[in-house]
Amino acid sequence: MRSLYIDGAWRPSASDEGLDVVDPATEQVIDTVPAGASEDVDAAVEAAVKAQPGWAALTPGQRVTHLSKALELYNSRIKDTAAVLTREMGAPSVFALKVQAGLPSIMFQTFIDLVEEVGDRFFEGERVGTSLVVREPIGVVGAITPWNYPLHQIVLKVVPAMLAGNTVVLKPSEVAPLSAYALTEVFHEAGLPAGVFNLVSGTGPVVGEAISAHPDIDMVSFTGSTRAGTRVSQVAAETVKRVALELGGKSPNIVLPDADLAQAVKRGVADVMRNTGQSCNALTRMLVHRDSYDEAVEIAAAAAAKYTPGDPSEEGTRMGPLVSDTQLERVRDYIRVGVEEGARLVVGGADPVEGREKGYFVSPTVFADVRNDMRIAQEEIFGPVLVLIPYDTEDEAVAIANDTVYGLNAAVWSGDPDRALAVARRVKAGQIEVNGGAVNPRAPFGGYKQSGNGREWGLPGIEEFCEIKSLQL
Repeated sequence: MRSLYIDGAWRPSASDEGLDVVDPATEQVIDTVPAGASEDVDAAVEAAVKAQPGWAALTPGQRVTHLSKALELYNSRIKDTAAVLTREMGAPSVFALKVQAGLPSIMFQTFIDLVEEVGDRFFEGERVGTSLVVREPIGVVGAITPWNYPLHQIVLKVVPAMLAGNTVVLKPSEVAPLSAYALTEVFHEAGLPAGVFNLVSGTGPVVGEAISAHPDIDMVSFTGSTRAGTRVSQVAAETVKRVALELGGKSPNIVLPDADLAQAVKRGVADVMRNTGQSCNALTRMLVHRDSYDEAVEIAAAAAAKYTPGDPSEEGTRMGPLVSDTQLERVRDYIRVGVEEGARLVVGGADPVEGREKGYFVSPTVFADVRNDMRIAQEEIFGPVLVLIPYDTEDEAVAIANDTVYGLNAAVWSGDPDRALAVARRVKAGQIEVNGGAVNPRAPFGGYKQSGNGREWGLPGIEEFCEIKSLQL
């Protein structure tokens, strides 16, 4: 069994229990990590508290130097890390290298670049009338991260927090923790000062709750389900610490009548099938004008059918398994619910995938004739399941898009860029893709409503880990 990383050293857990890590393509146990105890969190927090003043006293440039060395080492091992992500997540090898391992590198570098560009001015402050307004580190940050993009979500929290002068206690997902260990080895070998970064593996009810409740943790940054995020907020409220939440989504994809229908639908299907549908920002509700609806359903069905589930280690595989047996049953249950609710199953379904006796595989699934009050249109499925909803007017499309408790992501397609932008401004979501606009690592990412609060990515993602102080001169 692996160890925990506390105060610059690998050490055994206070608990002798372990958590098996399972390859979702083969259902074989590939590793075991400690099921950490609250005593482990206490030790990690003690180390982080001790290290924080010295780390915060460094200049932004000195912190950049430490983390640049770690990034260089990470990049030298990126193929090995991608292989780890394929085994623990079931991510197809090309996707694992380009996205699951590649995107963290991009985000890591972006945070470093931003601090190099604005560091001194950003942290030393700016004059506002007779005051000097400065940003200071919050202190000790507890980071609780999910399994769907396990390394990406860690980098989004750990790197900006440390660049801002905070120290960190990380609890990675117990479902896919091995990439977190790979990053921890990088930090250790890069010579990051002891206590600046600490890793405690374990479950949410034990380690996650201990982090959320700990009086010496000044902030918790959590990514995961809305239900779990609610619990983190409740526990953290006892010590009035700051909480940043990146939660679920049921994101709408509005295809206006003047859009390039084939492009919009195919791109929308690809978005839902990415990472086997296990993306909080997936555009899982496709809204199409009634005049084009039947054609859109045909295009979507044909596009989805091309995502044949397969061995993630084989070249050419576009979609791997779901991450666990629990997730597989969840997705199958939702597909059955959709059929029971009266939606039309166009392609896919809950039946076992032909030719796959092992592994947590599910077929790419498309539902038509969906009403927005159906569960499959309102609840986050977290699998490769797309629902198509017709509308008659632009106002109706916007109303359907906003008729959800979530507000994480959205998309709008139109042949008129100004019209697309105008509709996008009416949709209540933290980020909106206009005519397939590219991802920008410098732009903030976060949600409205029950999709969370706070922002990651870009300079706002660094500022999230800062306190603001006014010095009256």
